[in-house]
Amino acid sequence: MNIFTDSVSFFKMQGCGNDFVVIDNRELGVPETAMADWAKAVCARAFGVCADGLFFLENADDPALAYRWHFYNSDGSRAEMCGNASRCAAKLSHAIGLAPAEHAFGTDAGPIRAKVLLDGPDEGRVKVQLTPPLKTETDIALDIDGRPLTVHFTDTGVPHTVVFVDDVTKIDIMDLGPKIRYHAHFAPAGTNVNFAQVIDENTMLLRTYERGVEAETYACGTGAAATQLLAHTLGLTNDHADLTTTGNEVLTVFLENDTVYLQGAAELTFQGELYLKPLGLSL
Repeated sequence: MNIFTDSVSFFKMQGCGNDFVVIDNRELGVPETAMADWAKAVCARAFGVCADGLFFLENADDPALAYRWHFYNSDGSRAEMCGNASRCAAKLSHAIGLAPAEHAFGTDAGPIRAKVLLDGPDEGRVKVQLTPPLKTETDIALDIDGRPLTVHFTDTGVPHTVVFVDDVTKIDIMDLGPKIRYHAHFAPAGTNVNFAQVIDENTMLLRTYERGVEAETYACGTGAAATQLLAHTLGLTNDHADLTTTGNEVLTVFLENDTVYLQGAAELTFQGELYLKPLGLSL
């Protein structure tokens, strides 16, 4: 019996500790109807590669776009956008010759502009222009277990709730995160949940409970963008800020003329072959 059959190539990338499996689907042709099952199987810990999410790269119908992606969380849910993954997509697509260093690509949230920084002090990092924020709402009063909690909300490609706290290290994120994530105020879509500590006008600490992963992740790009946008709206920060994430990485968010930019690391960690039969997958 030859176990080295029915395999497809994949890339593993991480953006500030938020990790993703990437599949070049231009010739492979995994149908969109099967992608959620692929995400659940491939992202599974122990039985798969283990990752926060999976995205497929495909040719775009729009000539203004270098490519488009289909992005899925590890539980198989499809997400409109992911800030850390968008930087990974940009860096990988440039590395494999799919796109120039500066380009736009298609997501469910709309076109994303990206620039791989090729020189200078930020060489190797990626800057992406996120879609315009939607539905910003401050000072929302929630009832959590009979106690009032003030939170703030915006949509930076995906929905994000932000809670400003005095000390992020003291938050029981696996207790409080799900209670906000599934709160009736945010039904039916639910929300990602960010806990932020403002250090000064240009510095914050950030922890994120991610919808779809259903756990704390090392970083969340759209969450960092939402946190800086809301902090600036509330007069807590200047128009750009560095946010140190759970993975001790730094994401920089710039607010320029009503446009939100996210800059941070994106790294290719390894390549490999997925053997489909053990994963319960087929082409």
